[in-house]
Amino acid sequence: MGTTEARAPAQARPHRRVGVLLAAACALVLLCLLSIAIGARTIPLDEVVKALFSPTGTELDAIVRDLRIPRTVLGVLVGMALGLAGAVAQALTRNPLADPGLLGISAGASFGIVVSVAALGLTAVHGYIWFAFVGALLASIGVYLLGAMGGAGATPVKLAIAGVAVTFLLSSFTSALVLTDPQALNRYRFWSAGSLAGQDLGTIVQVLPFLAIGALLALGIGPALNGLALGDDVAASLGHRLRLVRLQGVLAIMLLTGAAVALAGPIVFVGLMIPHATRMLIGPDHRWLLPGSMLVAPCLLLAADILGRLVARPGEIQIGIIVVFLGAPLFVALVRRRRLAEL
Repeated sequence: MGTTEARAPAQARPHRRVGVLLAAACALVLLCLLSIAIGARTIPLDEVVKALFSPTGTELDAIVRDLRIPRTVLGVLVGMALGLAGAVAQALTRNPLADPGLLGISAGASFGIVVSVAALGLTAVHGYIWFAFVGALLASIGVYLLGAMGGAGATPVKLAIAGVAVTFLLSSFTSALVLTDPQALNRYRFWSAGSLAGQDLGTIVQVLPFLAIGALLALGIGPALNGLALGDDVAASLGHRLRLVRLQGVLAIMLLTGAAVALAGPIVFVGLMIPHATRMLIGPDHRWLLPGSMLVAPCLLLAADILGRLVARPGEIQIGIIVVFLGAPLFVALVRRRRLAEL
């Protein structure tokens, strides 16, 4: 009798995790519909459905299909990428305050964009997006090589220190460039605030393979991240190849964050806060935490985008600003509820 009672919670836990994932998926679908319907001009949901499945070439159809669907798709993809990258970064560095920016990726993407604008005069997203991605790639490689120096290899502490060093170095270069080039300053000022507007499906499709590869790499090391949480010695005794796991994790973070930042700008708090919130809902097992973060993060991003369009109608407030207003108090609430060391 006692054995059955002891097993009951363990058997119920997977059901709760599945329930949380299903609830997050349903919330995401609802937010997608609201994102398409709400804007400078509110469109009834029945008109949204009609424009999606039986368009007749009206102005509403053009608004839905050409403007709001790409924006919503971008919000979902960027949210998934940032949430997943944040969960991997925190597990890889064993640092509860880690986010993709800790590894220098956001700074690398920013520097790539500023260089492309200042040196080549690129102003279109489809032009400078690849420079942002190359900057993120080079920054990731630099952080990993610096962190891998020494006999112990790329330990979490060394990766974090290398990431901070590269971030400050690239940020200083970026500041120097934007202060000497007005065109680069104007472009960087808009991009650095974070926004889901102004992208088309063609640009999103170009970046989609990088997001998909990054997601597969991240999800593939879920069991290994559980081992890393117990320490390097335990993870090695479980058969995990630590160097390979860390290299795969850094590559996943680079691909996910580099593409997301290039598309929408350096949106903060998503990669930092969402893994903690998801961990409170479904536990620390990365086999569930990673897909959970992929579903919860775009819900926050779309909700922030909708709010930004509502409070400043007929204009809008950029999503990066709204996320900070939403994310800061929510993260403080998480910290007050449970100490970071216990998350």
